[in-house]
Amino acid sequence: MIKVEGMNKAFKVPKRASGLGEGLKALFKRDYRIIEALKDISFSIEPGEIVGYIGPNGAGKSTTIKIMSGILVPDSGECTIMGHIPWKDRVNYVKKIGVVFGQRSQLWWDVPVQDSFELLKDIYSIPQNEYMETLNLLTETLDLHEILSTPVRQLSLGQRMRCEIAASLLNNPQILFLDEPTIGLDAVSKIAVRNFIKTINKERKVTVILTTHDMFDIEALADRVLLIGKGSLLYDGSLQDLRKRFGSHKTITVDYQPTNHFLSIPGTTILNRTEERAIISVDTTHISVSEVIMKLSHSLDLLDVSVSAEPIEDIIVQLYKEYKI
Repeated sequence: MIKVEGMNKAFKVPKRASGLGEGLKALFKRDYRIIEALKDISFSIEPGEIVGYIGPNGAGKSTTIKIMSGILVPDSGECTIMGHIPWKDRVNYVKKIGVVFGQRSQLWWDVPVQDSFELLKDIYSIPQNEYMETLNLLTETLDLHEILSTPVRQLSLGQRMRCEIAASLLNNPQILFLDEPTIGLDAVSKIAVRNFIKTINKERKVTVILTTHDMFDIEALADRVLLIGKGSLLYDGSLQDLRKRFGSHKTITVDYQPTNHFLSIPGTTILNRTEERAIISVDTTHISVSEVIMKLSHSLDLLDVSVSAEPIEDIIVQLYKEYKI
């Protein structure tokens, strides 16, 4: 469905030092520097996948999404999506995709949400019966009943983002590009958006490409991760493989009968300890979790034991460090 091969994109950015003199000088002669936003990016995405596209600020995520949605033209390389070259066949191509930019709006600020939806219906030439069927589904699923008649400028951020996602799905797209869709949302709104994305992916087979700094979004939605850094694709694989590669530490929390005695076990680090509870980090490359629990049970009167994996955010940080980004 999506094939990107050897894609490159650079931007020419003006530069000047601070100060009035430098500002006047720049009026007559400007110096520029070249920023390579994308360097030889290649990947493919199959229909029905949810792919997390991650990386630090300035890595090239939004540039990639803008090229794939037909907004920007790459300097070189190929990008073919559903048989279309996005920037060459925009009219036919955009009818098949939906795009949500968390910091940009496709809704008209001073008019009710319903009016924006009606205008988008005309822009995409959506038949009335199909439009009403889709709108009813989106209204019900995203809980938009009470805000359809409200001007966009009067909506909270969470309400607006739900409307933005609905707007991007009015044309029943086959691919949905989400660039920071949960930015600034509260916990309830984030969960609602995540559940909806999973629903449309499962029931309508919509392919989703998600860029975000919220690793909980990635963990909740994506089975596959693409990591980009300094314009280059650094990792392409599953979250499970990522955990196997970097998630070598587990955290064990044990509750026990009060005691001042505690066993020191090689391969573990005590993160916190009281007379009744201890939190222990276990390096599973040196000792297994079951072996640690067995040793603890021999020396302590255990009341409760819980084991948790290393947070996905910590694993991503390790990945950033490995690639020095």
